Amino acid sequence: MHQASLLNESKEDMKSAGVSVSEEPHNWNTMVTTVTKHIKTLNWGYKTELIKAGAKYFNMYAKMVDAHTIHLDDGKKQVTVTADKVVIACGGRPTFPDIPGAKEFGLSSDDIFWKKTAPGKTLLVGASYVSLECAGFLHGVGFDVTVMVRSILLRGFDQDMANMIGKHMEDNGTKFMRSAVPEKLEKDDEGRIIVTYK
Repeated sequence: MHQASLLNESKEDMKSAGVSVSEEPHNWNTMVTTVTKHIKTLNWGYKTELIKAGAKYFNMYAKMVDAHTIHLDDGKKQVTVTADKVVIACGGRPTFPDIPGAKEFGLSSDDIFWKKTAPGKTLLVGASYVSLECAGFLHGVGFDVTVMVRSILLRGFDQDMANMIGKHMEDNGTKFMRSAVPEKLEKDDEGRIIVTYK
């Protein structure tokens, strides 16, 4: 998706170099279909390599029973496995704010990557690197993007660099709402999502 953004943003440079460029807008569905196929291919390859290396692969929810025992459940069957050493490397998942309408009308950063239809005008809540990278590629493929920032950009990162990134994004058309926190999300009669914030 970042590559699609970069290619879309380079259209003006391509025109000035004499390259014929279509004026049609970015096709979200084509991009998501291509990305989804690529990810499935990668995942299949990783799974195959793990199995070739002798690893047992379980696509199940896991719960630690004790230091050496894991209970696995996929909703259809349950399995208990043991190991001398257990490494927990599950990654992270986005969380929704505890406000009315967040889960009903909001999308997580994971959801945006699988969304079959173009998101259109988008408000990104938060100023983490995930939020800013989503804002960057959404703006790059042509959407009206605003980032709602509670306090600072990229907490935990060098603030000189974080502010340079924010300025670059603003200079290129991404909007920022600073010192703002969402209070509720709701849908109006036209199907638009309205965000009330303080």
